Amino acid sequence: MRLGELLIAAKLVNQEQVDAALAQNLINGRRLGENLIAAGAISQEALTAFMHRVPLEPGDLADTGIDEKWLLSLLLKLIYLGQLETPAQIVEAIKLPPHLVSDLIRMASERRLLRALGSRDPRSGYGTSYALNEEGLRWAQEALEQSQYAGPAPVSLEEFVALVQLQKINHVVVTTEKIQAAFGDLAISEAFIEKIGPALNSDRAILMYGPPGNGKTSVAFCLANIFNDVIYVPHAVMIGGQIMRVYDPSLHQRLDLKQGAQAGAAPSLIRQEEIDARWVSCRRPFVVTGGELTLEMLDLSFDPTANLYEAPLHVKALGGCFVIDDFGRQLVPPTSLLNRWIVPMESRVDYLKLHTGKSFAIPFEELVIFSTNLEPEDLMDPAYLRRIPYKLEVGAPSRERFRQICDRACAKEGLELTDETFEAITRRITEDKGMELAAYMAKFVVDQVVATCRFLGKPPHFEPRFIAYAVDNLRVNRA
Repeated sequence: MRLGELLIAAKLVNQEQVDAALAQNLINGRRLGENLIAAGAISQEALTAFMHRVPLEPGDLADTGIDEKWLLSLLLKLIYLGQLETPAQIVEAIKLPPHLVSDLIRMASERRLLRALGSRDPRSGYGTSYALNEEGLRWAQEALEQSQYAGPAPVSLEEFVALVQLQKINHVVVTTEKIQAAFGDLAISEAFIEKIGPALNSDRAILMYGPPGNGKTSVAFCLANIFNDVIYVPHAVMIGGQIMRVYDPSLHQRLDLKQGAQAGAAPSLIRQEEIDARWVSCRRPFVVTGGELTLEMLDLSFDPTANLYEAPLHVKALGGCFVIDDFGRQLVPPTSLLNRWIVPMESRVDYLKLHTGKSFAIPFEELVIFSTNLEPEDLMDPAYLRRIPYKLEVGAPSRERFRQICDRACAKEGLELTDETFEAITRRITEDKGMELAAYMAKFVVDQVVATCRFLGKPPHFEPRFIAYAVDNLRVNRA
C-alpha cells in the first residue's frame, strides 16, 4: 500500500495532487511528500504529523520485533498449508516486504528446508519457485503442533502499544460543523450538539439515557461519521510467544483503496514510503454490543486446539468507539460490567491474562458510550455515576422538533403534511392515546399510512382514518 493512497484516504490531498507530485518525481527524483509540500498541496507540519503514526515497512528482520526462528516457522507453515511456491505468493501471505521474504527463503535454503524448483517465465514476474523438502515438511508439521496460526506475520506488543497511543481518538478535533454533517437529516437540537461536542473531544465515557424511541442508538451510530479518519490495525500481535488476532473484517472497515490508480507510477515511490502490510489501513472502529454482552467477551478468548487467542471486543475497538447499547439489559448485572470497566476508563490502561498466567498491560484508548432507556440511578450508584463525566439525556422531542422529523419522513415518501394534518396526528397521539411524543413515531405513522394507501391502490396521502389506524398501532388498546 502506497503513501499517496493513504494521504488521499485521509483527505489530506487529492488524486490530482498526488499524480502531479509523482510526475515531478520523474523529473527531480524527490520523495512524494517533498513534492506535495513544494506544490503547496500539504504543509510540512500536516505531513509530519501524519507520517508520525504510519507504520512503515521494517528494514530488516530485527526491525519486525519478532524472533527470526519464529518467522521462519511461519514461512514454512504458510508454504505447507497454502501450497505456496513463489516469493510473490509468500509475500502476499506473510505480509512482509520482498527483501525480508528473500532473507527468510535464503535462511530456509541454507538449512535445507526448501529446495528451488527453477525459474518460471521471467515475464510473469514470479521468478524462482520453491518447495519444502523432507526436513522442511517435518519442521512445518512440528510448528503446526505448537500453534496452528498461519497468517500474516504479527507485530510485537511494544509496537502495538506504541501505535495505539499515537492513534488516540482524542487526536480528532470535533467541531460543530463535523457533528452537524455527521447527523445529516437527523433532527438534533443545537443544545444537544453543544453538550455532546465537549464530551466527544474529552475522550471520556458518555452515558446516553432517555425513553425508548427517541434516537439514542441513531445518535450513537452517527458518531461513526465523525471519527472516520485512517488508523492501522494489526492482523495479529505476539505476546510472550503467544499470538493474539486483532484485525476482524466483521468489525473493522478496511479502506477500499484503488491500488491500480497509481500502478503506473509505482516505481517512482521509494521503498521507505511503503506501509507495513502487517497493519491494515482502516476507518476508526465502531463496535456496538447489546444484550448479548457478557464478561467473558471482555477477556481474551483462547483456542486450545489452535493455541492462539482472539482479542476481546474492546481491544478490537481501540482507537474508535465502543457502544454498549441497551445497557442494563445484559445477562450479567450492570454493576458487574461497570466493575470490569471502571478502572480502565479512569486509568486508560487494561490488563489481560494469558492462559499461561502471564498478564500484560494494554492501552484503553477508545470512546465508551453507554446507552440505556432505564433510569440511570436504578442501574448504578452515585460512585459509578460520578465516574462517567458526561450524561446526556435524549428525551422526547418538542412539538417543533417533532414537526421537523415528520416533515422529513413525509418528504421521503412524497406525502404532503399540512398544519391541520400535523395537528391531527399529534392530537391523536397525545390526547386520544395519552402518549408522549417520541422521535420514532413520525416514521412509524408515515410508513403505516403509506402501507394502507398501497393496499387500497391509492397514491400516498393522509386521511383521518389512515392516521387513526397508524396511531392505534403505536400501542395495544385496552378497555
